[in-house]
Parts: sequence; C-alpha cells; structure tokens
Amino acid sequence: MSLGRHFWPFLGVGKLSVLRTAALAARENAYVPYSHFAVGAAVRVGDRIFSGANVENASYGLSNCAERSAIFAAVSAGYSKLDELLVIADTKGPVAPCGACRQVISEFFGPNAVITLANVAGQSVQTTPQALLPGAFSKEILTLE
Repeated sequence: MSLGRHFWPFLGVGKLSVLRTAALAARENAYVPYSHFAVGAAVRVGDRIFSGANVENASYGLSNCAERSAIFAAVSAGYSKLDELLVIADTKGPVAPCGACRQVISEFFGPNAVITLANVAGQSVQTTPQALLPGAFSKEILTLE
C-alpha cells in the first residue's frame, strides 16, 4: 500500500515507525536511472509527515536528494521549523546525507530536532542537525558508509 507523496496524520503507531514507513514508500518512487541508488526520506512537522525520494538527472548537479525533496515539500506546504527527519537507503550502514543536504537540514531543523539515518536492514543512528555540520561531525556520522 502506498501512502502517497503528501502528508498524513499519524496512524496511532510510533512516530519513528511512521517515518520509516513513509520514507520506504517514498524510496519506491525514486528516479535513479544513472546511479541505481534509491533513497527515501520523511519529515515530521507536528502531526504531519512529508516524504521525498531522490530524483536524478543526467547532469548530476541538477539532481535532488531525498532529504531535500521531503524538506522542500514541507516548506512548500508552509512549514519552516521542522521537527524530525528520517533518511533511508539500501546501504551497508545507516546512510549519511551529502553536504548540500546537511546545509539544508541546518536551515530548517532546530537544535532539538531528531535526525535518524537508517538503512533498509534496520540499522539506524540518531543525531542532531548541529552534528551534521562541517567541523562538528560526531564519531558515529564519520563512520557511516
């Protein structure tokens, strides 16, 4: 069952479970004809969830990552202070955001926001927006593949 690309009210289950479900559903819509590396993301704002997938272009600089797709969907709906983010991919360990995504995350998530980096196998690590910024990497983030 696809949850769609818009926001949903929470369905009475744990917030992280809802974020993971939304991110996995979004990942199914990834457009990745070049890298074949599908990523999904979900953003929570209060009781709303926004999802996004990565969308590639032959000119890689014009591609958009899943995290930015989900964040931009929330911002486009009128939200600029976001609460939680989950990013998921089929990687050996939890997937780490690229530099552009780290900058966008720092713009829209406050110091109390929770950022969960995960893989489809069920591994995850939680961090903060500040820990993702250059010069402030935590040991856990540096070891992600």
